[in-house]
Amino acid sequence: MPLDDFERYPLLFGPSPVHPLDRLSAHLGGARVWAKREDCNSGLAYGGNKTRKLEYLLADAVATGADTLVSIGGIQSNHTRQVAAVAARAGLKAVLVQESWVDWPDPVNDKVGNILLSRILGADVRLVEEGFGIGFKESWQQALDDVRAAGGVPYAIPAGASDHRLGGLGFANWAYEVERQERELGVFFDTIVVCSVTGSTQAGMIAGFAGQDRPRRVLGIDASAKIDETRAQVEKIARNTAELIGLGRDLRADEITVLAGWAGDLYGIPVASTVDAIRLTAQLEGMIIDPVYEGKSMAALIDLVRDGEIPADSNVLYAHLGGQPALNAYSSVFS
Repeated sequence: MPLDDFERYPLLFGPSPVHPLDRLSAHLGGARVWAKREDCNSGLAYGGNKTRKLEYLLADAVATGADTLVSIGGIQSNHTRQVAAVAARAGLKAVLVQESWVDWPDPVNDKVGNILLSRILGADVRLVEEGFGIGFKESWQQALDDVRAAGGVPYAIPAGASDHRLGGLGFANWAYEVERQERELGVFFDTIVVCSVTGSTQAGMIAGFAGQDRPRRVLGIDASAKIDETRAQVEKIARNTAELIGLGRDLRADEITVLAGWAGDLYGIPVASTVDAIRLTAQLEGMIIDPVYEGKSMAALIDLVRDGEIPADSNVLYAHLGGQPALNAYSSVFS
């Protein structure tokens, strides 16, 4: 059915802002770079891309009578922090399973940043020793069972709000939002650069843009260091979302692009290009990006513009997905 027919629980200020990164563009000497700021999209605990997705999942949770949102992520998960925030906004409880997805030695890793905010927001935060993976986890099932055993009604939200029937709707709507902003700005963004891990952010974009019939590339930048899993997840969610919103055709293979080369060897570990991208963006634009997601997608954008893979006459839109609170757990990288 049409996207407008799906129920949304309003959480955003409105369209997230778009602005040019003129000093970065001049420095790179190629395409003109713009940013669309999901870190500024709401007043809920520093915002982020998951808040946009959760508008649809939260509406479904309320409609089904749930009283507790149950989700999962790494210790410094931006997603679980946003689940905690939207639960507070809606008067629901939140149970967050925080697994050891990143082998990061910082002694305050489990005390600062995103996980600190989740605790302040009142969530039941559960630390679990378990490695990175975006699939089904027993620890998450246990949390759901615990809520039921206590007489509650849980609503299951997978990692990144991604592998869920409604997980792609938030960024399908983002694609429509971009189209409206392009008309207002008098610009066409022929290239979108976005980080991909759990997949539904890029997948939703692909499904939403597919109905616009314009020569536009959505370049997903893998930050999972498991490129085959990420690409398969993006494709699955994109196809499911396109069908859900009534695209009326199959997605083409050339509409689904996920690029490797900037993730490093492990999820959540910044590499030299990540740190360089964070410093460059901060010092040229005053724009802060994070070491897990945005630093890697910005590193890719920098290389793709410099190498001409993104042509010099392009207008490229960088999707800033948020995540800056995680920087608090990575202070040693910048000291």
